[in-house]
Amino acid sequence: MTTTNLSEKTVGDIVTDDYRTAEIFEKHGIDFCCGGKVTLADACREQGLNPAALVREIEGLAQAPVDRSRNYSAWTLSFLADYIVNTHHAYLKENDEQIASYARKIAAVHGERHPEVIRIAAIFEKIAQEMVGHLREEEEVFFPALKRAEAAVVAGKTPDANDRETIRQSLVRLHREHEEVGDAIHTIRRLSQGYALPTDACNTFTLAYRKLQEFEDDLHKHVHLENNILFPKAARL
Repeated sequence: MTTTNLSEKTVGDIVTDDYRTAEIFEKHGIDFCCGGKVTLADACREQGLNPAALVREIEGLAQAPVDRSRNYSAWTLSFLADYIVNTHHAYLKENDEQIASYARKIAAVHGERHPEVIRIAAIFEKIAQEMVGHLREEEEVFFPALKRAEAAVVAGKTPDANDRETIRQSLVRLHREHEEVGDAIHTIRRLSQGYALPTDACNTFTLAYRKLQEFEDDLHKHVHLENNILFPKAARL
């Protein structure tokens, strides 16, 4: 593929084709999940990057062996849904309240000198609360309908009309919620200046920022798998 062609591909498609490129985009601050619909050229323009240099970096991955076990786009919808639940939903359920607790604590202790942490704590509290309903819809409504529809297609049948309508409605709602949580975590990154620690940061402050960055990294992978792989396949059912 030429440099021009790669620059015209969307960031989401590039990561779907080779998940290793996610690390490159993370390094350069390029959103490949919620913002994955923009072309590489446009993403570089927004970040003030040289598209040709980034293309060379991506093309350099061709020299390294590909881990076929991470070829998510080749997985069935059912398998991918289970992977998302067992990996990313499990992470959120185990960490959201703990991160919210750390954020509340540093807001109480450091909020006077660093008012941004008060806003960060409030934003993350809202994220944690809203993710409860988001995960429940995926696990109890969307994914079961998706699995039934996929099974019907495999069997040579037309998916049930109720399942198709459930999938359609869930896709609209889940897409919107992904945009909202993406905007919220970007605001946290901006307020924290990229999770840069102030000179008077205590251990809890350090841990809170580290966990917030970890949350953002997991969110990017989670939303990429859904927005750029699972949702488009689901829509085609």
